[in-house]
Amino acid sequence: MKNLTIALDVMGGDKGPLITISSAIMAIEQQANLHLILCGDENIILAELKKQSFSKHPRLSIFPTTEVVEMTDKPSSALRYKKNSSMRKAVDLVHQGKAQACVSAGNTGALFAIAHFVLKTLPGVERPALITSLPTHRQDKHVFMLDLGANVFCDATVLYQFAVMGSVLAEQVDGLKHPKVALLNMGEEEIKGSDHIKLAASELAANPEVNYIGFVEGSDIFTNKADVIVCDGFVGNVALKTCEGVARLVYEKAKVFFNQSFFARLLGKLLTPALKKLLKSLNPDQYNGASLIGLRGIVVKSHGNANAKAFYTAIMEAVKEVERQVPDKIKAKLEQGLLPKP
Repeated sequence: MKNLTIALDVMGGDKGPLITISSAIMAIEQQANLHLILCGDENIILAELKKQSFSKHPRLSIFPTTEVVEMTDKPSSALRYKKNSSMRKAVDLVHQGKAQACVSAGNTGALFAIAHFVLKTLPGVERPALITSLPTHRQDKHVFMLDLGANVFCDATVLYQFAVMGSVLAEQVDGLKHPKVALLNMGEEEIKGSDHIKLAASELAANPEVNYIGFVEGSDIFTNKADVIVCDGFVGNVALKTCEGVARLVYEKAKVFFNQSFFARLLGKLLTPALKKLLKSLNPDQYNGASLIGLRGIVVKSHGNANAKAFYTAIMEAVKEVERQVPDKIKAKLEQGLLPKP
């Protein structure tokens, strides 16, 4: 693997530098060819590095900034008035070619607005979308889902474009031939759903380059029916947060159950290898890191409440996308005519 550079919005997220710097140290120690640029308040960064007993490192540099995009900031305000924020500078470094990707756990709307404005979308793409992978019933399979919150409402054209981009991503990243694409709806019947979902379905069914299989319901997300599931950002975000909540519920209840009595602990010890594997597969931290697909650069969004391990996962998602040159591969596919002419 060649050397690569990733810019981190250190100040973003619910706990900011406390989490992001811990993750950065973890990434530097485990990835020998990784260089990280920490964007944020230099004094706070240095203090946190000292607190974690981590001295200067040749593959860790600081890009000083004076502003922070708060979770309560309106996207338009962050874009217009916080040009020296840690989030803006992390995206700027990608645009300037000084970093190959950036990662932020900050305000989703602001990151979307800044990345869209600075990096621009690929030719033929109206809006970028947040996409991530989720587990399925099969151990060796996952499903890509988009949009997860970048676009609250999407018309038929945007949903169609999301489906095409998701299909290309699944094909290029997972090596799938003709990945199965579905629209998330309130039922599988063709008569159900809003007019824009029905229109998107009609347009996808008419494109032989997309393996469109129809509608799926929320209960089908993890069944391996589809390789790519498409919806608008409002539905996708609610579905994702619900899935994460259920996963954490099962994860925590399992831990409590196997610690509540002597016999439960004994059973737990006997089943430890299998349980660890199961609990690991249910832990949503390992799926942290949604990509803003459709941009001319790589931007990965971490959960705002991510812990150090989860934010590290987001960094690794950025590493993977850099290695596989995801935007270039999507652009190449789009230029082959997968998207209709405007």
